Amino acid sequence: MAYQFENTAVLIIDDMTPMLSTTASILKVFGFKHIYTATDPVEGFEKFCTHNPDLVITDWMMEPYDGIALTEKIRTDPRSPNQFVPIILMTGYSAKVRVMEARDKGVTEFMVKPFSAKDLAARIEQLIEKPRKFVHSKEFFGPDRRRRREEGYNGPRRRGPEKTTDSPPQRLDDILKDLKDNADKP
Repeated sequence: MAYQFENTAVLIIDDMTPMLSTTASILKVFGFKHIYTATDPVEGFEKFCTHNPDLVITDWMMEPYDGIALTEKIRTDPRSPNQFVPIILMTGYSAKVRVMEARDKGVTEFMVKPFSAKDLAARIEQLIEKPRKFVHSKEFFGPDRRRRREEGYNGPRRRGPEKTTDSPPQRLDDILKDLKDNADKP
């Protein structure tokens, strides 16, 4: 991975200390210097509001509520400092229904545990190289759930008119641009 992450902040939330430590260690190898951790979603949301990280990586299965509920809170709570933050959800379950549920609740990327450094790098690269517009409709707020564009689709699952946000707030745009611009620098 040839990106520069020393000015990028990341928050990891996982109730399993070994997974939390492993994920943080991988991110340090990638060059992240500002890594915040939390062992439950309540602490995680508080640290999210305090540190306003550029990326959130969270586990799905936690107490007192799960990573999906945390994602919804980040996307909709008035105290959230950045509703557009990229969120990578980690889970031990890879069933299609789970992936779709995560996508439909505003998760940006999905990663199955156990994962490798290469898997995490691929998710981060996806966030940088192929950012998705955000959709705000009556039923949904989050990154566009469609990764492919099917021009002229008029089938039964066609969405009605909704507001899309051309890009996340300027702060995230600047971070993503800087990461891309520095990709080839030593």
